[in-house]
Amino acid sequence: MKKRWFIPLCVITFILSGYMANKVKQMIFPSPWETYLQMPWEDSMGEIYTDLPYGEGKAEKFDLYLPSVKQPKKSYGLVVYLHAGGFVGGDKSEDALILKSFCRRGYVAAGINYTLTSKENPKSNVYTQSLDIKKAMPEVVKKAAEKGYPINGVIMSGGSAGACLAMIYAFRDADESPVPVKAVISMVGPATFEPKAWMGKMASIDYNDSTTAAGAAAWVASMTGDSISPRMMASGEYQRSLAKISAASLVNERSVPLVAAYGMKDKLVPYETVHYLTDSLDKYHVTYDCFVLPHSGHALHRDREIMTAFCKKMEEYLAKYLPIE
Repeated sequence: MKKRWFIPLCVITFILSGYMANKVKQMIFPSPWETYLQMPWEDSMGEIYTDLPYGEGKAEKFDLYLPSVKQPKKSYGLVVYLHAGGFVGGDKSEDALILKSFCRRGYVAAGINYTLTSKENPKSNVYTQSLDIKKAMPEVVKKAAEKGYPINGVIMSGGSAGACLAMIYAFRDADESPVPVKAVISMVGPATFEPKAWMGKMASIDYNDSTTAAGAAAWVASMTGDSISPRMMASGEYQRSLAKISAASLVNERSVPLVAAYGMKDKLVPYETVHYLTDSLDKYHVTYDCFVLPHSGHALHRDREIMTAFCKKMEEYLAKYLPIE
């Protein structure tokens, strides 16, 4: 049993350590994304409500940013930004600048916390976290309406783990969303948890090998919460479980447009995983723009011109799919 859990635990530890390293990089070498979003903020620009509950769980809280307007409108657009942290760290408060930026532009903005995988919450995984977001959305929309801001649509967005959860919601739960999902903004979001895609040069591994299959099964189990056996890896049955948390598997002909950015030198979310997403988007003829940063890692801070272009395209998506009336 210890061997089965060794691989996923190492990967999760690696992701968390990488997340912290990238936070340091972003402070020392801010990318155009951080610079772009750090717009001046004054209290007169909007109201901020923090730690609003969407459930009874300790982490089941969200922050709501409401823009100041001269005259009330019939409806408002909502931008949700989900925090990074490798599914084991991070907090919505870390994205205050991002959320203020959306709010300053006239959008209602929301940051949502989700139950992180930890010793205190060992049963938390990507799937349960995606259910947290699904659970929170009606409360976010309800609270905004109570404050006098009825919502007419939402763009889901996030970074890394948050981007993954944003894509899952947009591609899996859009039909059940309290308001129409209009588009997705994703930065370095994992689009698949296929073990082969995360093993780089070992992508040709054989799940018929018992040791390999056991490690891969533990990885899938840790991400989905399902009981996965080596036999299921060999037969391909495991893909049913992965499909519920892999954006690439959730894309269909009705999927909303997506704009994304990925670094080719990303050591946390392998660039190989990106092809799973773009292949699915192409297959179903979904509108998307994928910006590939050839010299950047997870922090997306080494290709400034490309990142500036991504920021511009993000603005275009906001204006086109969630226009401010």
